[in-house]
Amino acid sequence: MRSITPTALAAIDGPTIIDVREVEEVEAASVRGATNIPMSVLGQRIDEVPREGTVYIMCASGGRSARVTEYLDQQGYDVINVAGGITEWYRDGLPVELGSGK
Repeated sequence: MRSITPTALAAIDGPTIIDVREVEEVEAASVRGATNIPMSVLGQRIDEVPREGTVYIMCASGGRSARVTEYLDQQGYDVINVAGGITEWYRDGLPVELGSGK
């Protein structure tokens, strides 16, 4: 499974990010531009995951996103896990929207 650090991801122009945390978690803090598809409903919403281009999978700390990345990779998607998730993103001083209400 391929992984990327939050800092390296933030340096990419216009990445496609899927946040697999639950809605309540995303409402508390999120990364601008990320699409929320909770892991719990991924099977029902898999058609929303782009087939073209690289997709970066993020969660809170990297556990859920690693499982989703492995699953989507097996389905033929070009996916990369975001190591450390939004927790590491925040620790690296990258912008986070707090209480965004998404």
